[in-house]
Amino acid sequence: MSAVLRAQALGKRYKQRWALQNCDLDVPAGRVVGLVGPNGAGKSTLLNLASGMLTPTAGTIEVCGGPPATGPAQLAKVGFVAQDTPTYAALSIADHLRLGARLNPGWDDVLARDRIRRLGLDLKQKAGKLSGGQRAQLALTLGIAKRPELLILDEPVAALDPLARREFMQDLMEAVAEHELSVVLSSHLVSDVERACDYVIVLVDSLVQVAGDIDDLVACHHRLTGPRRDPDTLPAGQHIITASHTERQTTLLVRTDTAVHDPSWTVSPLGLEDIVLAYMTRPADAVRDTRPALEVLR
Repeated sequence: MSAVLRAQALGKRYKQRWALQNCDLDVPAGRVVGLVGPNGAGKSTLLNLASGMLTPTAGTIEVCGGPPATGPAQLAKVGFVAQDTPTYAALSIADHLRLGARLNPGWDDVLARDRIRRLGLDLKQKAGKLSGGQRAQLALTLGIAKRPELLILDEPVAALDPLARREFMQDLMEAVAEHELSVVLSSHLVSDVERACDYVIVLVDSLVQVAGDIDDLVACHHRLTGPRRDPDTLPAGQHIITASHTERQTTLLVRTDTAVHDPSWTVSPLGLEDIVLAYMTRPADAVRDTRPALEVLR
């Protein structure tokens, strides 16, 4: 599987604080990838490095086959919509489209104007007068009309109301289907990731805890509930993600590629949110101690 984004031992330090450290990551091409993790995991720093907005302190990063933002050709390969969906308040929508055409050699003006028309926006309207959802749609239009190989979206709907968020995600899915984009979408909302993405990466403390096709991850993670027992007695192929115990009962979240045949367990399916939260809430030392046993899905 080819990678549209690859990081090796990647790090970014601000004075004495590391915002990202020793990050190894492969993002597959041709997929809509959800990047999730707790605050401080390094998601925004990673995406800013990928877009060329930041430069690494350590390690390497490649995007679409080359270092980010190393020339006009490389810049043209990546579209970026930042968390605050930046637009210029004093400029009209038409001004934004003209600016996009000036700055991007592959600019598709027909696509941009068609999207603006379908959204019901007035080309003469100033960006500062738009609603949050409309500004987000304008930023998405600018990113798509650039005709990039990779579209990076850093929490693009974080500040939107539920209706505007749903409309944005629906438009994103339609654009991906129509223009065959590779996408990396960072979000705190697993429901948005599940709706729009087909691949997920969970990043905690700069480390990839699990990555893979969403359907595959859901299929191979299970909740086991049964009489209290030592988790070390599980078969070797059942990797424990989390474990909890009462006086009489043990509950495990496990990853396994084979069926669980032990009749003493009640086996329950898990949704993507359950799986993501399990990896996000594990103690940091437990994650590091067990990483060799957790095969990261590629």
